[in-house]
Amino acid sequence: MDKKRYKVVVVSDSHGTSQLVKDIEMWNADADLFIHCGDLEDDPNLFDKWIFVRGNNDFFPGGNMKDERIIRIGEHRIYVTHSHRCSYAGRERQLSRIALQNGCDIVCFGHTHCSEICRENGVLLVNPGSTWSPRDGKEPSYAILYLEGLQTEAELVFEPDWPLTPKEEPVRKHRFFHF
Repeated sequence: MDKKRYKVVVVSDSHGTSQLVKDIEMWNADADLFIHCGDLEDDPNLFDKWIFVRGNNDFFPGGNMKDERIIRIGEHRIYVTHSHRCSYAGRERQLSRIALQNGCDIVCFGHTHCSEICRENGVLLVNPGSTWSPRDGKEPSYAILYLEGLQTEAELVFEPDWPLTPKEEPVRKHRFFHF
């Protein structure tokens, strides 16, 4: 049994905020794996350490974006999807069923812009939320998974906890929409 402790960084719905994706990589230089769950809206070839799936807003030509991926790391198999093809009601149940059908014990997904970590049918589901436009009233976020043997831990890292030096501008300014 593999006893190494793996750190996996999970991001979704960055929607063209590419410098932020690179910053998250820099802040987590000790990570073993970087996963983006779709809606990068940029050239995936610019991010050589990341594994991507295609989101409903990813139209950039080139790169190796697939609609879904299965990644093996340590004792775990991770099913990665944007989840825009899943129904809104019962999304977690549907994703856990797909994961189990593919021998996966973890699902990383996005699309909803709502951060969430939960278990469904014994499958760990991780939605890192959005790095720039959350829709759940929470701050922008990403997720970190820690995997050791069969053990799993997951956490959400919200914008107030992102490292910034006093000279830096905030990573994201609030966007207001007027109708």
